[in-house]
Amino acid sequence: MLRVVVLALLTFGRQAGAVSPLVSLPSTSYQGTPLANGISQWLGIRYAAPPVGQLRFQAPQDPIASYQSVQIADQHGLICLGTAQDPNDDETSEDCLFLDVYAPTNATESSKLPVYFFIQGGGFNTNSNANYNGTGLIQVSGMNIVVVTFNYRVGPYGFLAGKEVVVGGSLNNGLKDQRKAMEWVQKYICKFGGDPQHVVVGGNSAGAASISLHVTAYGGRDDHLFHATAAESQSFAALMTADESQFAYDNLIIRTGCLEEIDTLSCLRSLNATFLQENNFNTPFPGAQQAPLYMYGPTLDGDLIQDYTYRAYEQGHFLRLPAIYGDDTNEGTVFIPKLTNSIGNSSAFLQSQFPALTLDQLRTISIIYPVAEQFPDSGRYWRQVSNAYGEIRYICPGIYISNAYSRLGLQSNWNYHWDVHDPDDDAVGYGVKHTVEVNAIWGPENVNGGAPPSYSTTNAPIVPVVQAYWTSFVRSFNPNTYRLPGTPKWEEWTLDGYQRLKFKPGETAMEVVPDNQKGRCAYLSSIGVSIKQ
Repeated sequence: MLRVVVLALLTFGRQAGAVSPLVSLPSTSYQGTPLANGISQWLGIRYAAPPVGQLRFQAPQDPIASYQSVQIADQHGLICLGTAQDPNDDETSEDCLFLDVYAPTNATESSKLPVYFFIQGGGFNTNSNANYNGTGLIQVSGMNIVVVTFNYRVGPYGFLAGKEVVVGGSLNNGLKDQRKAMEWVQKYICKFGGDPQHVVVGGNSAGAASISLHVTAYGGRDDHLFHATAAESQSFAALMTADESQFAYDNLIIRTGCLEEIDTLSCLRSLNATFLQENNFNTPFPGAQQAPLYMYGPTLDGDLIQDYTYRAYEQGHFLRLPAIYGDDTNEGTVFIPKLTNSIGNSSAFLQSQFPALTLDQLRTISIIYPVAEQFPDSGRYWRQVSNAYGEIRYICPGIYISNAYSRLGLQSNWNYHWDVHDPDDDAVGYGVKHTVEVNAIWGPENVNGGAPPSYSTTNAPIVPVVQAYWTSFVRSFNPNTYRLPGTPKWEEWTLDGYQRLKFKPGETAMEVVPDNQKGRCAYLSSIGVSIKQ
């Protein structure tokens, strides 16, 4: 009787037929929260079973039915443990496969609203954009979209590789978590007013790298999990096979003392997360001199990932879907040690990220990237290697992907250049840094305090501009359909035009990629497969 009264109170005053805040799923029922702004949110929905114990290093499994009849979905799920993160942090856990849903309160199961499914970044070693608030994007869309955010396993929990994992576990579990969450959307998003046949996958950095890997997954097989993509700072890291990744597995076994066990993978599964985290840190790739920024990452497994990303696009092994790709002016600055002071320091850094780089390739890179602008408290070669790394890993892959679409005569292919300068970042030399546009796309008030202060002051006018393009793309697979009046048409990318939209407050307009950048990218793309991108 009490349950009936509660449900009656929850639905009182709501639009007839509107989705109830109480949503029943096979595993359990979740009680969402209707907000005063006309949006409801469901936080901390479990989309897969806890990947702990015997499920550590295994592909994600369906959640087990809960004996608790209703779970109050008003708290974000814990964030996945990242490499070198404190295991005692009360915001992280190995049990982390949760998602959040934001939807207009008056949506119904027949609303079939477009869905924006966001994959956060973090170099596949952290969840760096966790718990973004989707209400701002929904408001900008005119209450016409549903937003989904989620966590996925990273570091060794998501990407441990080696012959033992091939035999006794599963490779690329972080990517499989992402696909598991996509499958959840296909099954259940209609219960929140969303349309499973209209899903736009967005992501930044490793999230954008994930988009490329899902677009090319299984050789370009269409599992009908998504229907358009919007990638910010797509990243092409070096892909290793399981054999090439054996060093990382072996090092972890040695550090944890599991060398004494015959079944070393079972030993790793038996360790508590605190002890495992104490031994979870990066070591150099074979042949490199320094530990890379990100040691764990997607594995070239011959199944989900069947080829290097450059070659997959070159050979047309990708889904033909409407797509946005783009980058920031100074993609590399936040990654490079500021005291990089010689060509030796510069080359050693690049080799540490891409150990297959040859001496001839490093020599050519040093020529096409000369010593650049100097900044206080930084080494002579800091900006030089920042420019090189930013184009090797981010900018040139984005241009290459847009070209791959155009070579096949595909329409609905857009590219952008984010050139919105923040005074504080400029003063220290970071410039327009990696993925900074994510703060404008979501709105500076919705990213947990990570936005530059200028995005709420001098740069505030650019926020509604990019949000209108982005939500237009989510709603119609075209950034122009619902763009703000007076803003320029975002022209599609073509091979003969190399045109992209340059975002700049008061000056947003189409631009052509400069010839010198085209030349550098042509060289870097030509060596992409040889350095395992």
